[in-house]
Amino acid sequence: MRRTGENRDDRPSRLSIFLRRQRRMVRPLGLAIVLLAVAAGGAVVVHDMKSEERFAPIRARLVSMLPLRITDIQISGRVLTNEDSLREALGVRVGDPVLGFSVEGARERIDALPFVDHSVVERHLPGTIVVRLTERSPFAVWQNQGRFMLIDRAGNPVRDQGMTGKDAQAFMQLPLVVGLGANTAAASLVDALATQPVVRDHVAAAVRVGLRRWNLTLHDGTTVLLPEGEDLPALKRLAELQAAMKLLDRPVISIDLRLPDRMVVEQPPPPAPESQPAATPQSPANPGTSKPAAAHDGQQGTAPPRPAPKAQPKTSPTAAPTAAPADERASTHPPATGSHVRSPVPPAATSPSPSGLAQPRKALPPPVPNLPPNDEPEARRRT
Repeated sequence: MRRTGENRDDRPSRLSIFLRRQRRMVRPLGLAIVLLAVAAGGAVVVHDMKSEERFAPIRARLVSMLPLRITDIQISGRVLTNEDSLREALGVRVGDPVLGFSVEGARERIDALPFVDHSVVERHLPGTIVVRLTERSPFAVWQNQGRFMLIDRAGNPVRDQGMTGKDAQAFMQLPLVVGLGANTAAASLVDALATQPVVRDHVAAAVRVGLRRWNLTLHDGTTVLLPEGEDLPALKRLAELQAAMKLLDRPVISIDLRLPDRMVVEQPPPPAPESQPAATPQSPANPGTSKPAAAHDGQQGTAPPRPAPKAQPKTSPTAAPTAAPADERASTHPPATGSHVRSPVPPAATSPSPSGLAQPRKALPPPVPNLPPNDEPEARRRT
C-alpha cells in the first residue's frame, strides 16, 4: 500500500531523526560541562581562601552574619600527647564561633607538639570540631652497652621514629630500662609500676639483673631489689611502707625485697666525729704576775725579782776621786815603791737559788786610801 503525498509531508527529516537520537547523549554532556565549570570556579575560590590575609575579612563577615558556636570538640588518637597542650594548640574552646579559627593553622600547631607524627583537623557545621592524631609509638627507652634506643611495647626498636629536636625532652619522660633483655621484659614492669603511682614517681630507671629480675634506681640514688617474678606484690608492699613510714624519702643505700617475709634496709655509715682543736695557752690577766716556772731539778717555784742596779755618784771638782776597782788597778797600774798594796778582793761566789737562777754579785769593798787616785799623772805615781 502506497502513501499519499500528505502522508509523505508528515514524515520527519533525517536531521531531526539524528538529533532526536543524539538528545539522550547531549543532555549528559551538557551537564558534565556545567559541573566542570562549577568545579573550576570552586578551585579558584579555594585557592584564594588559602591565604589567611585575603580570607580574614570574608571570614569575619561570615562570622558576623552566621553566629554559629562550637558545641563539641572530638579528639581521637591521643595517648602520649598532653591534653592541655593539645587544646592550647587547637586554639578554640566550646562556645567560640565555629568559623572564627583557621583549620590549617590549628593543624600546624598540633603537628609541632611532642609525640605527634601528623594530625587531621576538621570543622563540621553547625558546631563540631574533630581532631585525629597519629602519634609516634615508643613505649620506653632502652639503654644497652651505652646506647639509647626507643622501643615499642614488644621490645622491638621503633623504626623511622627516632628522637627529633622537638620531642627530645618529651621522650625523656618515657620509662628507662637498662641491661640485656630489659627491652622484652619492660612491658610487665611498666604495667606493674602504673598500678603503684607512689612508687613510680620515685623511679628513675629499671636495671635488668641476670635476665631474671629487676633493680629499681630511685631519683635519690637508692636501689630497690625486687624478687624474681614477683614484681607486683613487691611494689604493693613498697607502696604500703611508703604510706606508713615514708621509706622512699629516707636517706638509705638499698632496700632488699627479695625475701617475702622480711625486708633488709642498708643505711649509710655514720659521719666521722669532728677532730677537737688543740687548746692554746691563755696569756696571764696581769702582766706583772708570772706563773710558776719549772726549776732545773723538776720542782716548781717562783723566781725572785732581779734587784735594780745602784746609781753611781757623779764626780765633781771638789769631791774626792773614786778609785777604780782593784782588778783594774792591778792590771793597769803597778803599785808604788814602799807602799802597802792590798790584794784585790775576789768576787763573791754566786750560789744558785732554789729556783735555779743565779744570785747577783756582792758589791766590791771601798778603795784603799793610800793608793794614788786614778786621775794623777803616770810620772807622779811612779815617784
